[in-house]
Amino acid sequence: MNQIHEILNTYEPISLEEMDNVMLMDRMDSKYAFRKEKLQSFLEELKQTYRVLQVNGHRISRYESVYFDTKNFDLYHSHHNERCNRYKIRFRRYVESGLNFFEIKFKNNKGRTIKNRIKHPVMEDFIKGNTDKFLSDLTHLSAGDLEKKLQVDFFRVTLVNRTTPERVTIDLHLTFKNNGSSKTITNLVIAEAKQEKSGRSEFVRLMKRNHIIEGSLSKYCFGVTSLFEELKHNNFKPQIKRFNKLLNGTTSES
Repeated sequence: MNQIHEILNTYEPISLEEMDNVMLMDRMDSKYAFRKEKLQSFLEELKQTYRVLQVNGHRISRYESVYFDTKNFDLYHSHHNERCNRYKIRFRRYVESGLNFFEIKFKNNKGRTIKNRIKHPVMEDFIKGNTDKFLSDLTHLSAGDLEKKLQVDFFRVTLVNRTTPERVTIDLHLTFKNNGSSKTITNLVIAEAKQEKSGRSEFVRLMKRNHIIEGSLSKYCFGVTSLFEELKHNNFKPQIKRFNKLLNGTTSES
């Protein structure tokens, strides 16, 4: 990580407060995956176009997420079967800022991602009280429908476009955990361009120049396929095969 830190230290920083104008809670997403060894050169190419989020002195931040699903993984299967109007439900802890949110992500039939969230004192394994009401107000689900399925921890670099409403998130060192089992992915980067509407993006152009195709599993679905191998994942096989090729065996399990 040292070389990545060195490059990020050459970026102009942006604070959480300054980033309020590009929260992009209703947006278009473009996802990409590539080997970690490519990140250093990519960051060098992007520093004239983007600023980097700095939180309490940190330019690489830790994230922890607890994902919920039904007993039979209905939310996972909605993603697997490419259904429109589908949800992800999670608690997320933003470690460096000390903030915790209960978050609902909705992918509509126009391909837009809409995120709603409320602050919560801690990240929890259960949905109850105000988070249950928030859930039922925004979805057809209730706390009784859902249970904790997976924890996903990772490191994130957030780049913010200097001139247009765009954020690029770069996620590293993913760890999936469930009931004592865990898998850490050490050599894969999952990056995402988040825009108000699809348009000019230096990051997307960089991906195209390097022949990195758009399309990636969500971290939740990637984690489920990694730890719950008995679940149906036929539609994800091309991405899993591509990830395995990128990883080239650089995973650790316990």
